Amino acid sequence: MFDIEEELKKLPRSPGVYIMHDKRDEIIYVGKAISLRNRVRQYFQSSRGKSPKIMQMVSRIARFEYIVTDSELEALVLENNLIKENRPRYNTMLRDDKTYPYIKVTVREPFPRIFMTRQMKKDKAKYFGPFSSSQAVRKTLDFMYRAFQLRDCKRVLPRDIGKERPCLNYHIHQCGAPCAGYMGEKAYRANVDAALDFLNGKFEPTVRKLKDEMEDAATRMEFERAGELRDLLRSIEHIEQRQKVTSEGMEDRDIIALGRDEREAVVQVFFVREGRIVGREHHYLHIAMEDENRELLESFVKQFYAGTPFIPQEIWLQEELTDSALLTDWLSAKRGARVRLVVPKKGEKEKLMELAARNADMVLEKDRQRLQMDEARSKGAVHELEELTGLRNLHRMEAYDISNISGTLSVGSMVVYEDGKPKKSDYRKFRIQTVIGPNDYASLREVLTRRFQRSLAAEDGNFVKLPDLILMDGGRGQVNIALEVLQCFNLQIPVCGMVKDDWHRTRGLWYRGAELPISERSEGFKLVTRIQDEAHRFAIEYHRSLRSKAEVHSVLDDIPGIGAVRRKTLLRQYGGVEGVRAASVEELSTLPSFNLRVAEEVYRYFHRERSQEDVRRDSDGTDSEKPL
Repeated sequence: MFDIEEELKKLPRSPGVYIMHDKRDEIIYVGKAISLRNRVRQYFQSSRGKSPKIMQMVSRIARFEYIVTDSELEALVLENNLIKENRPRYNTMLRDDKTYPYIKVTVREPFPRIFMTRQMKKDKAKYFGPFSSSQAVRKTLDFMYRAFQLRDCKRVLPRDIGKERPCLNYHIHQCGAPCAGYMGEKAYRANVDAALDFLNGKFEPTVRKLKDEMEDAATRMEFERAGELRDLLRSIEHIEQRQKVTSEGMEDRDIIALGRDEREAVVQVFFVREGRIVGREHHYLHIAMEDENRELLESFVKQFYAGTPFIPQEIWLQEELTDSALLTDWLSAKRGARVRLVVPKKGEKEKLMELAARNADMVLEKDRQRLQMDEARSKGAVHELEELTGLRNLHRMEAYDISNISGTLSVGSMVVYEDGKPKKSDYRKFRIQTVIGPNDYASLREVLTRRFQRSLAAEDGNFVKLPDLILMDGGRGQVNIALEVLQCFNLQIPVCGMVKDDWHRTRGLWYRGAELPISERSEGFKLVTRIQDEAHRFAIEYHRSLRSKAEVHSVLDDIPGIGAVRRKTLLRQYGGVEGVRAASVEELSTLPSFNLRVAEEVYRYFHRERSQEDVRRDSDGTDSEKPL
């Protein structure tokens, strides 16, 4: 038994990380502290000044543990790792976990390659980025392959020069084929240098070179080549226009701003590379209403830069962070050079920060409108069903379906919708146990019986919740089955059937002995159709998974002592079941992981004497022995 009061007395005064667990032993919070003793004890002292979020968390703590570190910086790194690994409920979490594309140039190779990557390594290659759009990176690379004739293959050059014919990229004019010796190392290196200048924003030399080549091709009346060069010049103009937003100085920096309301928060990040805004990203945060902006920004900075390989020289923020000095040391150590956390106060810097903040607010507003529309649509659909059926307070709806092929591997599905939205954590699937053959009514009776038995027995927390409405995939017959099961359990739950037309499309609802027509254009009809389709999908997916498992079952699996490893050994050695059948006990006993007993089991399985019933069937011709 974990005694919190006793364990609090044992806490050291060292820096470290503390981990809070609930009664199911799930990690619900991870934090760091300069002094574990002082910080952890604060949670269990007077609730005065504590936010509702913290008070709720403390009420759920069943035990805690801690890890002592040598410094607060080590605690910060460990805290980040544990949060990312366990995603505790009460930590402020990023709702998305993205990686960013980079353009990589392997400048240390004799014939450097250029390609997109999402990992930045310390391999002495040159990286450009991160970029917010992988599509934009691919378009830029497509241009550079055509303009500079650089390779992206993994051939080892110059070792492999001349060993194979040039690939397709050479024939579509996107590589100079140094692998075939068509472009020497000196000429290739000149193209690489030009490409690096281009990626650094020096477009003029490339533009001048392409214009000269285009005019020369036109003079020689090579109009197709001139047209290709003209298209390349237009591509440069498009790329250059994307780089027009600049800031003073040529540093690499990230500009981070927060937009929020009572329930949601969005962090907008502008990526500035050598003075140009090259991309932007936004991230959603899970928040509580009482969370302060500086706390949210601090959580974001920790998680974001723990997961991205590139850290710029400067990070601009809206507010000063509480752990600013500690974060600066951590970021500088990760970067290998000094990192500055800056809070812009005036001039161009403040305008760029305002731009990022305005973008965050716009993203949040757009998302809020979308959520409001979704909520209005789902709640409106539920309200329509209430008006159609005369029911009130429809919160939870459950739908059921059966799936099988000719009665084999019958399964049932239960899907749950709350307030018009799917609640997938409450979905359940059933393997039919008592019904033989294709009998949907009997299968539904079994599924519903097992569902409500578990509810009354409180075996499953999600089964304890009873629905406000049950939707059956069929009409009157299936509704009657559900009502009979409910009567056995003395439950009063409304049941609706989904009545089909001749094309198996829902045309109305069967409720209380009558068909209720429903307009196909109404939101209520669309909701019923979505629920019906979801019940079908869930049942069919489960049935398909069972069928796949059954199809890969081997006759060898029925032999005592033969598991996955020995089965693979037999098939690898003998090629198939017939080869195993022909093997002797002596041969089988010499196989890896086999012994005499297992070899005899295999041999006996294939050569056991047939019973008198087998012989009778053969002589009658009614059921001859099936080949294995």
